Order: sequence, then C-alpha cells, then structure tokens
Amino acid sequence: MEVELCVQGCGHESSTHALSDDDSIIGDWSDDPTVLSCPITVERWEDWFQAWLVALQPNRSPIDSYELSLRLTGDREIQSLNQQYRQQDQPTDVLAFAALESVFVPPQELQSTLPLYLGDIVISVGTAQRQADAQKHPLDIELAWLAAHGLLHLLGWDHPDEESLNRMLKQQQVLLESIGLKSKTG
Repeated sequence: MEVELCVQGCGHESSTHALSDDDSIIGDWSDDPTVLSCPITVERWEDWFQAWLVALQPNRSPIDSYELSLRLTGDREIQSLNQQYRQQDQPTDVLAFAALESVFVPPQELQSTLPLYLGDIVISVGTAQRQADAQKHPLDIELAWLAAHGLLHLLGWDHPDEESLNRMLKQQQVLLESIGLKSKTG
C-alpha cells in the first residue's frame, strides 16, 4: 500500500521534500512571537500514516494507494476554519475535511490507478503544545493523537455520542501503539 502525503505549513507549502538543514519543521504555530518547533519530519509523518492505514486494513477499501493533506497551523487560522465550517468561533486542536461524503467508494475509484484522495487534516500546533503541556507528555504524542483522530474522520469515523467517541479513542490508542508511541491514556 502507498500513501502520498502533502504536509503544509512552516514554509514547506505543498512539499514533502523541503526540510530545513536539521531535518525538522519549524513554524509560528501559536500566532504570537513565540515560535514553536514541530518535532516531526515529513518522512516520519509519511511513515505514521502508512502504518495507520495498514493497521486499519480491515476497515478500509481494497484500494492500495491513498492521498491526503496535513496542514500544521496556528490558532488564528484554525479558529477561522472552525468558524467557517463548524460555526464555532474559537480555536480547536484538529479539523478534518473528508473528500468522500460516505465510506462507500464508487466503482470507478476502485478501478483507478490514481491514489484515492481522502481529504485534509488541519492541526493547530499551538493548541497541541498547550494540550501536551497540560497532560505532561511530549508534543509528538499529542500531534500523533490529533493526526490519528483526523485520519479516522477522513475514513468515516465519527463520535456523535459517548459510545462512538470511546470506540474512536480506543482506535486512536491502537494507532499510536502501532507506530511505537505510548498512547495518551496508556
């Protein structure tokens, strides 16, 4: 299985290869003069999404190639998106914009040689940093947790009630463990 990932933000717009000399991604995530460092390289993101889609094999279509976009941003941008698409005028940690309206994949998509575009995940690194600090775990665990949550939404998972939320949170734990990270609750 193949995953094409476009990581946006921090001066690496639409590129999976433009890394800084120290192989890290840097950006102004908090929308203030404090610049936070994102500890996750593009290659590591790609490895994570690849592993997650393999781990979710029983829950996905038989398509062997996927594409998705990950945007790392700050609170101002995510608040604007949250207001525009969810009518909530406040920052949030992660938003997911699924390209498919349902989990049913049209037959023509199954026969395509092009990757199936799943959609976009947007994460506020500033909010992620505050959440990581509050829960006393590293930023990479928080970012992985939020990215896994966004991916599940792109694949049709939702949490309209407590039971479905608990199922989704358990699946996020499984996904973090599949990439060798201790889950937030473990």
